[in-house]
Amino acid sequence: MRRLFPSPPGPAEPDDGQWSIDALAEAYAYPDGGEVWLRANMVSSLDGAAHHEGRSQPLSSEADMRVFGVLRGLADAVVVGAETVRKEGYRPAREREAFARRRAAAGQGPAPAIAVVSARLDLDFSLPLFTRPLVPTMVVTGATAPADRVAAAREAGAEIVFAGEGAVVEPSRVPGALAERGLRRLLTEGGPRLLGQLVAGDVLDELCLALAPRLVSGDAPRIVNGPGLEVPVDFRLAGMVEEDGFLFTRYQRIRPSAE
Repeated sequence: MRRLFPSPPGPAEPDDGQWSIDALAEAYAYPDGGEVWLRANMVSSLDGAAHHEGRSQPLSSEADMRVFGVLRGLADAVVVGAETVRKEGYRPAREREAFARRRAAAGQGPAPAIAVVSARLDLDFSLPLFTRPLVPTMVVTGATAPADRVAAAREAGAEIVFAGEGAVVEPSRVPGALAERGLRRLLTEGGPRLLGQLVAGDVLDELCLALAPRLVSGDAPRIVNGPGLEVPVDFRLAGMVEEDGFLFTRYQRIRPSAE
């Protein structure tokens, strides 16, 4: 793995390109300000596909999975859409020894909580994601979500987080609702529909995009699949590294300065 931007390399980066967990954690550290920060981690093919045959794994690589693990290791919570949970077979986040000391020093639990965003709660609550998590799984929904499904989620051990007054989730309220539970370092892994909603809600602070050196063609959606924005949202390049032809980029939202 080699850094392309910015340069020179950071002090924890080795000359031989064999980045340690500490080096990657330094490169992907959250801002120090203590504010709520929502970053997305997505992978895309060269021709813009967010997945191949419904799954992102065919676009991934060993290096991509290392970055994936580091981003999870730094997060308080992983925000994910219900459709992605169903298609990708989500399991609870696991405790990783390499992050134990770092997480304890930051006041974090042993692993990030998984926060599933769903309006209808059309989820299988018998899955290990809900019945055997190290940290209780959260279900983010609207205040008037189906009462029987809310009860089923709670019976399975999930925590309910309301982010919306009606039957649907209001994306702009998701980060704040999680922050009220002490979860400020947020990571979303999509899918494209949820990411589109978060972008439309103007709450995405950072995009970590892995560009896979592969073409897949077909009709897969882009990484952001939502309504068109009236005004494009500007981001700045904050970092880029490369390994085996995969580009791992970080873009941060450019927000107007407070006057």
